Amino acid sequence: MALILDTATQPLKAVISVPGSKSIANRALMCAALADGTTTLSNLASGDDTAAMIDCLRALHIDITVEGTTATVIGSAGHPNGGGELNARLAGTTSRFMTALAALSVVPSLITGDAPLRHRPMKPLHDALTQLGAQVKSVDQLGHLPVWVSGDALDGGTVSIPGDISSQYVSALMMIGPYLPDGIRLQLTSPLVSRPYVAITASVMSSFGATGIAIGDHTIGVEPCPYVGTSYAIEADASSASYPLAAAAIAGGSVKVLGVGQPALQGDAAFVEVLESMGCQTQATDNSLEVTSTEQLHGIEINMADMSDLVPTLAVVAVFADSPTRITGVGFIRHKESDRIGDLVNGLKKIGCDAVEEEDGILIRPVNFDQLHGAELSTHDDHRLAMAWSLLALRISGISIEEPEVVSKSWPEWWDVRSSLLKASAN
Repeated sequence: MALILDTATQPLKAVISVPGSKSIANRALMCAALADGTTTLSNLASGDDTAAMIDCLRALHIDITVEGTTATVIGSAGHPNGGGELNARLAGTTSRFMTALAALSVVPSLITGDAPLRHRPMKPLHDALTQLGAQVKSVDQLGHLPVWVSGDALDGGTVSIPGDISSQYVSALMMIGPYLPDGIRLQLTSPLVSRPYVAITASVMSSFGATGIAIGDHTIGVEPCPYVGTSYAIEADASSASYPLAAAAIAGGSVKVLGVGQPALQGDAAFVEVLESMGCQTQATDNSLEVTSTEQLHGIEINMADMSDLVPTLAVVAVFADSPTRITGVGFIRHKESDRIGDLVNGLKKIGCDAVEEEDGILIRPVNFDQLHGAELSTHDDHRLAMAWSLLALRISGISIEEPEVVSKSWPEWWDVRSSLLKASAN
């Protein structure tokens, strides 16, 4: 059933807490599962992606106890026990990480997922693992899930992999590198996209004791150095923070997000700088980000390759700007949960926007506000589209969203948070 969304009747004034970063959480869970000893993770994200990661690790016989937002993980000392079915559901990160992790077991594991995930590309990762000596056998279509994966005494060494399809391939291989006798050296055959996520991977690995990690423009190296169990606090999710911050830019007023600030481990925390360049006032501390509207938004031209998850957020802000916005460098996001270029453009056109799909991005040109109108918008199984559409509805009446429950992938509480934004402003 479609969810009909309320508009904002006055400027916003709110302080919001966001969940822990699922990107950081899944990397920390991966390292903890391989570590020697026990790890305690705090501020664990509550979304479906994190739950899928935990269930997959348990299928590899990793002992994980979760109480609230805290998880205790007893590591396998680099020896996960294969043989099970690892169902990543809709989680691309989980599927890629589990594919690499399964290669450390001599017993084959079946990595699978829901239908939309089975359509997403996996071949570069499968090819790289095969270069390392792993056994990778697709069940149906080559380079896609489901796939059987196992390994027997992988040596490591140099493998070639493209960098312009998904940084998750690179991160997955990096995280098993410490358990290969020769470590791993990734030779990138194309420019690396979403580089900040690779930096997150290196940071999390270092927190678990890994050393000898080198990230260059064309090569990435990881030396053998096993992880050690630790206590690790997960930073609040900067990608999720973009939605309430963008809400202030669109609806007016001021919104502060707690738990993530600057400097931050996540590159997406720089989104406040993007909103500042569009005319907003911003303030950042080491534990908060705040955006205040000046009631004037200007279009920009920006390469979003390093903040690609926030393209839908920026696109809906651009709808209300007084000049065109061109987003470039993000052709690869066509292969995310949805086609985040084509599906985004089609949704914007449906409400009267002048949006154009380009080879590596999107062009959004301003129209008169009275040309914008409500419509029922599809999420295409994509949590980021759902939350972006909900921002449009702050100013455009009559917008409804199909399958609103898709936000459970990263922020199950989003609809309550959105309601609280409107209520807090009305008081």
